Amino acid sequence: MYKILALNKIAAIGTDQLPSDKFQVVSEEANPAGIMLRSADMHSMELPESLLGVARAGAGVNNIPLDKCADAGVVVFNTPGANAGAVKELVLFGLLASSRKVVQGINHAQSLIGQEGVAKTVEKIKGDYVGPEILGKTLGVIGLGAIGMLTANDAIKLGMNVVGYDPFVSDEQKAKLDPKVKIVAELSELITVSDYVSLNLPVNANTKHMFNDAMFATFKDGARLLNFARGELVCNDSVKRALASGKLSCYVTDFPDETVLGVENIITIPHLGASTPESEDNCAFMAASQLREYILYGNIVNSVNYPNVELPWAGKTRVCVLSKGACPDAVSAAIGAKVVGMLAKDYKGYGYAIFDVDGAVDAAAVEKVTDVIKVRVI
Repeated sequence: MYKILALNKIAAIGTDQLPSDKFQVVSEEANPAGIMLRSADMHSMELPESLLGVARAGAGVNNIPLDKCADAGVVVFNTPGANAGAVKELVLFGLLASSRKVVQGINHAQSLIGQEGVAKTVEKIKGDYVGPEILGKTLGVIGLGAIGMLTANDAIKLGMNVVGYDPFVSDEQKAKLDPKVKIVAELSELITVSDYVSLNLPVNANTKHMFNDAMFATFKDGARLLNFARGELVCNDSVKRALASGKLSCYVTDFPDETVLGVENIITIPHLGASTPESEDNCAFMAASQLREYILYGNIVNSVNYPNVELPWAGKTRVCVLSKGACPDAVSAAIGAKVVGMLAKDYKGYGYAIFDVDGAVDAAAVEKVTDVIKVRVI
């Protein structure tokens, strides 16, 4: 029985993908075979020897120590695209909210509770909340993955001009974009023409606080910034200075902290991007399915720290080998049985290989191969 430790509540449609005769989902376990989570922080967590995989029900994995897991032979999965529709909808809300000052107007109207003549009062104050329409304006979409692609396409349908930037965009992703979306080669080409800028990129050493004083200086005067990606992309002190100078008109963030609460023209949303029942179900379903497929059959789909490797079962026994780099030839020689099927790939210095064999396997010999991290015989 494989014990799966759930660090957060996981939708039943996901846990139902783990057959009860082989898996048990628990809230406490010292030696789990797998971990499922949403936002729980794993960075201070010790990784038990029993741990085979970690499945994040969502796209972002900054709450998981990826290198530490890779070095321990623990495959980390995420669920790209599963919550894209939900986040895209909130981006579109943020787009409108940043323009029309609807949120500020609602807050003011609510402050009139207990007063007389509210109808007359709101007629007098509505002029304070005038904002431009988005029709004909330019939206810059930074990052053209699942969320960015949907946002760009819907913005075109709303009558906007859309400019996209993503140095890693694939031909497959480009094919899904509305042909009216203009893809530029340099970020500066997007920033200088955009009335609205939507962030759809991950946080890493190159992107943390990427949107700072120097970046905002290149924005169009009065531009509006939408951040439904990660809070750390933006330097909040720089945002406040840009708002005070008029360089920015509004900042909408799904990742508020104490430094931005109560600041004029900053709209703070409490991380609701993926907070829909449909999104939670989609993420849970995908995360559990990927973890099941790896634990039972050794196939890797949507890993963020090991290569994706899928191989139809062809032998009596399957040998799964995680390593530093690729070493399929040495492993094949050490297996000690006839190999009838094999597939090996590497990703960012880590390798994964599946060997289907007929006959007994000398797992101890495979473990002694240079650079091998973990061996599983299924």
